[in-house]
Amino acid sequence: MNPRRPTHLVSIGKVRIGAAAPIVVQSMTNTDTGDVEATAAQVQDLARAGSELVRITVNDDAAAAAVPRIRERLDAQGVTVPLVGDFHFNGHKLLKDHPACAPSLGKLRINPGNVGRGSKRDPQFAEMIEIACRHAKPVRIGVNWGSLDQDLLTRLMDENSRSAAPKAAIEVMREAIVVSALESARRAEELGLPADHIVISAKVSGVQDLIAVYRNLAARCRYPLHLGLTEAGMGSKGIVASTAAMGVLLQEGIGDTIRVSLTPEPGGDRTREVIVAQEILQTMGLRAFTPMVIACPGCGRTTSTYFQELAQKIQGYLRQRMPEWRQQRVGVAEMTVAVMGCVVNGPGESKHANIGISLPGTGERPVAPVYEDGQKTVTLKGERIAEEFQELVERYVERSYREKA
Repeated sequence: MNPRRPTHLVSIGKVRIGAAAPIVVQSMTNTDTGDVEATAAQVQDLARAGSELVRITVNDDAAAAAVPRIRERLDAQGVTVPLVGDFHFNGHKLLKDHPACAPSLGKLRINPGNVGRGSKRDPQFAEMIEIACRHAKPVRIGVNWGSLDQDLLTRLMDENSRSAAPKAAIEVMREAIVVSALESARRAEELGLPADHIVISAKVSGVQDLIAVYRNLAARCRYPLHLGLTEAGMGSKGIVASTAAMGVLLQEGIGDTIRVSLTPEPGGDRTREVIVAQEILQTMGLRAFTPMVIACPGCGRTTSTYFQELAQKIQGYLRQRMPEWRQQRVGVAEMTVAVMGCVVNGPGESKHANIGISLPGTGERPVAPVYEDGQKTVTLKGERIAEEFQELVERYVERSYREKA
């Protein structure tokens, strides 16, 4: 593991980003921010799923005016997750016209590529930074591949064309992303924003581009870095691409907060991006969020789908119970639960887990031994194996993980 970690620690409410702090999971709403009820409800869902920061779009007067009411609604419901305001094009005007907006946000996100063009860029950027300074709000300098500062890109392309050994266009574009982020961060500091109030992101949509850009950034700054593909995609493609890119960087010690920008399936659950982000971190051993279910993939020995259904039930049950367990019990997120489908690996995997069940495969005796901390404790059979196993898990948690003071 590369020991590279940022020297700056950014505080957003109770959330800490950078230095030795745990890697933070972020998400973003896709509701109309002007709809206070819908946005507050989705923020609550994302927070309950485990999102530690939630970004909301602030794109017009209705959205900017709604932000304080969303914060009030969440506070009244006991939802303390910080909100991040996502500003593009008109952020300087919205923050000025709606003075209650900035105090209600935990952090501002500014995209230097579209904060203003030409002679307007610097003063409009300065306006936003000055507001952040006035309210002591951290800022994410969020460069995006699709909205890169064209003046900067043109300048670097022209310099490259005059070089004795010109680089490929893709290399120049990657460099432009890094330069945009670093120059904007330095300008923010010149305007009075402390270094420990700055987070940087440089989002692209290609796996190799993301790895190259963030390795470059990590070598050239000590700001905390927010990782994520800007358009990861839908379904398995989005999950695989995000995992491939961020897994490499996280293994090298690069990245202090992450988001998995999944395109939701029609009617899909927005919280899916939170779960995937958590699973990336947990499977890499970087954080623990919820008990891990170990389940075999199935083979000719497991022609019945019963064990698959049980694994699905147990996974859902653990996620449903985890918010309450997290509040009440110490260390339960590190629990492992095995749901295995036959005698080949079933008993062994079940013994290695904190608690596990080995279901009968095709032609095996219709019984399911349960193991707790390596020891066989009971054998289940009949029609209520799933319910009985859940009851055993519940009792195991009560017995094995102490209550919080």
